[in-house]
Formats: sequence, structure tokens, C-alpha cells
Amino acid sequence: QVHLEESGGGLVQAGGSLRLSCAASGRIFPIKTMGWYRQAPGKQRELVASITSGGTTSYADSVKGRFTISRDNAKNTLYLQMNSLKPEDTAVYYCNVDLFRGTYWGQGTQVTVSS
Repeated sequence: QVHLEESGGGLVQAGGSLRLSCAASGRIFPIKTMGWYRQAPGKQRELVASITSGGTTSYADSVKGRFTISRDNAKNTLYLQMNSLKPEDTAVYYCNVDLFRGTYWGQGTQVTVSS
């Protein structure tokens, strides 16, 4: 089994910062990619950022230059540093891990950015 637990969400004013964490446990190797997705009310879930097992990162255009994805392999933890937050970043953020045998999701953490 694979378990992903997100933390770090909350309410922040526009221009502020938050850091999301995703602690992974269970049979989580070998990892293909890990990523963060978000889903705003009435919208489809979208990819925010991802990082491959080799450390290659990619970002949605809407967050480039503001968000940074990183991994601590020793702690099996994925991070998303979010700076210069905007009201349109408000969403539930989900951690995702893509293993070669399947894809797994966390339960999500709410991020709300007030104007």
C-alpha cells in the first residue's frame, strides 16, 4: 500500500507564501514522478508542478517563477513552496505519486488566498 499525507495548507493574504508538504509511506519505490495538482471549485484538476526521479522539474505556466517543487529523498517527502500567492491560486492541492505500477493520490489540503 501507498499512503500520501499532505500538510501546510491554510489561509493567506495575496502576496504571501505557503509551503506544502507531502509525506509518502508504504511501497513507494521505484518512483517515476511526483507532483502537485490542484482543483478549484467548478474546475478540473490541473497539474501544478512535477519532479521526476532524476530531479527534472516542470511547472504550469500560471505558477512559473512563483512556485518551487522539491523532494527530500531521505524523508520521502515532497514539497511545494508557493510564493507571491494570488487569489486564483485558491484550490485544494493534491499530492500525486506515479509509480511504474500505478498512480496514487493524497487526500488534499485546502489553500485559500484572500485579496
